[in-house]
Amino acid sequence: MDLDGDEQKPETATHSPYGEEEAPTEPLPTGSSAQDVAMTALSPPGQDSAPPPAPPPVPKPESRYVPNYRPTYMLSGHSRSISSVKFSPDGKMLASCAADKLIKLWDAENGDIIHTFEGHSEGISDVAWSSNGEFLASASDDKTVRLWSLETFAVVRVLQGHTNFVFCVNFNPSSTLLASGGFDETVRVWDVARGKTLKTLPAHSDPVTAVTFNHDGTLIASCAMDGLIRIWDTESGQCLKTLADDDNPICSHVKFTPNSRFILASTQDSTIRLWNTQTSKCVKTYTGHTNRTYCIFADFAPGRKHIVSGSEDMKVYLWDLQTREIVQVLDGHRDVVIAVAASLIQRDVS
Repeated sequence: MDLDGDEQKPETATHSPYGEEEAPTEPLPTGSSAQDVAMTALSPPGQDSAPPPAPPPVPKPESRYVPNYRPTYMLSGHSRSISSVKFSPDGKMLASCAADKLIKLWDAENGDIIHTFEGHSEGISDVAWSSNGEFLASASDDKTVRLWSLETFAVVRVLQGHTNFVFCVNFNPSSTLLASGGFDETVRVWDVARGKTLKTLPAHSDPVTAVTFNHDGTLIASCAMDGLIRIWDTESGQCLKTLADDDNPICSHVKFTPNSRFILASTQDSTIRLWNTQTSKCVKTYTGHTNRTYCIFADFAPGRKHIVSGSEDMKVYLWDLQTREIVQVLDGHRDVVIAVAASLIQRDVS
């Protein structure tokens, strides 16, 4: 399965120069004519006969990479439960938000706190980076989305319009638009420069738990406690597809693959699903963790060959994307692991 959009070429088996079976050997004429025939067929005039070239070596099968993550830092600073963590685009910083109404910015290389953002009047559920790393967006129970400058560490916009808790937020790839969702069951699309709502999508019949853009920003995916995943046309606001499992479990988190052909979805039946966005079919499921109560994030680990997720059993799980096998379990947390994030630049997991 190709997540990046490049077509994979089929492997080519190595055979003898003659095909499946060795070519039969015909007897040569006897006497001096035999030597003449052999020399003429196999050698240039005036040169001795050379042995046939050896067949090319058979390549060794590529061994499958198995992750082996180890704790690097334990970052302490929030006074209440952490709801979201996100690496900066260059992987050098980590942003975290929590029910303590704060956003903390960490140096991912040494674990130091760079800055603490204050301004929300209620707990914060999600945080997102702009693609150029110059801004952070935060979604709060105070019904607002705030934009923060990484240059001045100040609030540059307060986006108002949601009528209930704002639960999720994300930038488009060009950082000109924001999508947010919340307990008012809508998805709002914002003009970042003007701080105005462009569209309000009557998206779901229950609180919206996640919103995300695809690789070129033409599509928005949303999911909700109604168990539905919806794909929207960004420009028109039209709902293009609805993905749903037969059991319709609460959907906690969604993320497009880099080529936009699949969506990774975390659901509260202790399952992570990989959906084909073109056929609307679930093509793979990942199980083994525990998720029955909380909205837990799932992500693609560095290298995009593994899936990573938190769990209600206080662990972090990693699966092989293709085989669906659990390849590593990380211990160390003392409570439910809600938020996970992967840095594709620094190859870190938080």
